[in-house]
Formats: sequence, structure tokens, C-alpha cells
Amino acid sequence: MIVRHLIVILLALLLAAQVVRNAAVLALAPLYPASAASLWESHPSVEISLGLARIGRASRERSEIGPRTFAMIDDAATKSPLSPEPFLVRGVQQQVTGDLAGASRAFLAAQWRDPRSMPAAYFLANYYFRAGRPLEGLEQTALLARLSPTGSEGVAPFVAAYAQDRSNWPQMRALFRSQEGLEDSVLTALAHDARNADAILAIAYARHRRPDSPWLPVLLDSLVANADYGQARAIWASVGGALPGNRLIYDADFSSPQAPPPFNWNLASSTVGLAERQPGKRLHAIFYGNEDGVLASELLLLPPGSYRLQVPILVPPTHTEVLRWSVRCDKSSEPIAVVGIEQAAAHGWNFVVPGNCRAQWLELSGRSGDVAQQSDVILGPLTLSRAPPNA
Repeated sequence: MIVRHLIVILLALLLAAQVVRNAAVLALAPLYPASAASLWESHPSVEISLGLARIGRASRERSEIGPRTFAMIDDAATKSPLSPEPFLVRGVQQQVTGDLAGASRAFLAAQWRDPRSMPAAYFLANYYFRAGRPLEGLEQTALLARLSPTGSEGVAPFVAAYAQDRSNWPQMRALFRSQEGLEDSVLTALAHDARNADAILAIAYARHRRPDSPWLPVLLDSLVANADYGQARAIWASVGGALPGNRLIYDADFSSPQAPPPFNWNLASSTVGLAERQPGKRLHAIFYGNEDGVLASELLLLPPGSYRLQVPILVPPTHTEVLRWSVRCDKSSEPIAVVGIEQAAAHGWNFVVPGNCRAQWLELSGRSGDVAQQSDVILGPLTLSRAPPNA
């Protein structure tokens, strides 16, 4: 009985030591493979970590990866068949030797063992794109987006690059059907380049073609920066929900907030002041008086010629002299015409758009002085019309 009791105690101690040793190895292997190897060199986690460290070092030094390293990885795969890393290494090894089919099988095996493996998704996406299978490549890229800490924003530019080729548009639409959360990020990435306007309109589904779509203001800004005013306004009108009509200015009575800027009012809410639409077709503006700045602005596409603007004041401000209307050609910092709000209200304001001014900013702004003077005004619907040449 005593001998049997001692054997049981000894086995329990040995098992406890093995458990502690295994736990130590698992904890040390990923970060300190050499230290883990001193505890248990043949443990599969140690072999994987040592092998990956040697592969990384060889890649940095651009030296050949020795056969012993791959043999170590293969041994780990045998001992730990559910670990994805050995299959990733095997896939890269086969890819280097030109065995693309074998590489894809290895990467799929890695992904099967760990569906959340970012390297497996990356290598599979790369393989599918090289093999001319863009839809499967995009699906792996979408998976990579879900697994990435930065989400879809991190891989959106990568996916967007494929939309620049017209032949990939059907695959992009298929991707968005299965990965709806990726669409806005990809469209926004595309929108930073005005040349992608046709691609965006071709691949965006109806539910992502709304006035509040995040890609729309980005694309409009890109087109305006590129001086593509006609295309910008056409997209703004079709996607932005603008009411029909051939007007010199949009939302002259401050009652149509649905369509976004720049061809509708951009109203300030900043350290300069606040501007807001009010019921009854009115614009309420508060200028704080601490710094110069724009309270309300809209981009116009007026042909060259003479124009007349009139904006009634419904509730006059305390300091009218600090508020003014101006017209400025896009790409220019200086206005071509300026008038105080009292004159624009009482007598109207005539200004001339020169021939080299393709687009114009109509702006309500405030000017600060040595002493801050707050101004609070309510304006009524404005009228903008053509004027006789020398009016």
C-alpha cells in the first residue's frame, strides 16, 4: 500500500511538472522562442515560433531559408495538426517554387484550421488575384477587413484599386451584395480621385446613392477641386436629391435642406458663428465677432454677365456693418464683389461675373474688429436675377 501510494504521488508530481512546463512553453514561445526552446525544444509551439523567427530573419537579410527550418515546421504540423502556421509556411514555400495550386491548398488548410487567421486571408486574396479570380480575391479581402483592427477602412483602398478597371465592376457589385458593410468605405476611398466618378456610379447600389451617403461630399469636393463643375453638379442633382428646376441659385428661400453642399447652402457651426434655416423660409445667422469667417456659402455656376442680388432683412442685427455678402471665383481667395447686408436688403446689389470665372462662391461672412461685436440677424428669401449690362 505504501509503495503504491508513493507511486501515485510521484506520477502526480510529474504530471504537474509537465503541465507547468507546457504552460510556460505556450506563454514563452510566441515572444521568446529561444527561451521556450530551452524548456522544451521539440514542443510544436516552440518549433513553429523558432521556424517563423528564422524565416523572418532570412527575409530581412535576404538570405536562403535552410531546409532544417522547413523540416521543423513540418514536424510541428504533424504534432499539432490544428495549428495554421505550418500550412501558411508550406503555402509560401510552394508559392516561391511556383506550385501555385499547392500553395492555395496550403492556405485553405490554414484558414480551415483558423478562420480568423489574417495571414491566411491575405495570402489567399493575393493568390486569387494573381490567378485571375477577382471575386474570390475580393471576398478574402472583405474577410481581411472584418478581421483587421482598422476594419474596412484599412483595406478599402486596396479593394478600390480593382474598381478602376471596368472589367472588375461586375465582381465589385457581387462583392457588395455579400459584404454590404464594405461598400461605403470602398466608395469613399474611390471618391478621393475625381477620375473614379464613373466607377462609383456604376458599382454603387441604390441604397448607397443617397444625399447622406458618406462618399458623395468627398466626390463632389474632388470634382470641384478638379474644376469638373458640370459633372459635380450633375451628380449632386441626381444623387443629392435636389429639387428640379433651372435656377441661378438653389434654395433661395432656405427651405430645402435635403440636397448637400456645395451647390446648396453650407451653414456654419464653428467658432466664427452659427447659421441655420428657420421655419417660414428664413435664415438665422449669429456672428460672434471674435474672428473673420464665412457663415453661409453656396457654389454657383453663373455664366459671364451682370447679376442683381437682393436679400431682405427680417430682424435687423445690432451691428450691421460687420456682416457682408460677397462673390468669389472658385480657386481665388479674393472676392470679385462685396456689399454690406443693409445695402443688399434696401437697394439690391449688382455685380459682374467675368469671362474667366467658371464657378463662384456666394458667401455671407462676418468681419471682426478690435472689439468683438456679436451680430444676430434673420434674413428672408433672396432673389438672384440677370441684370442689364450697365445697371
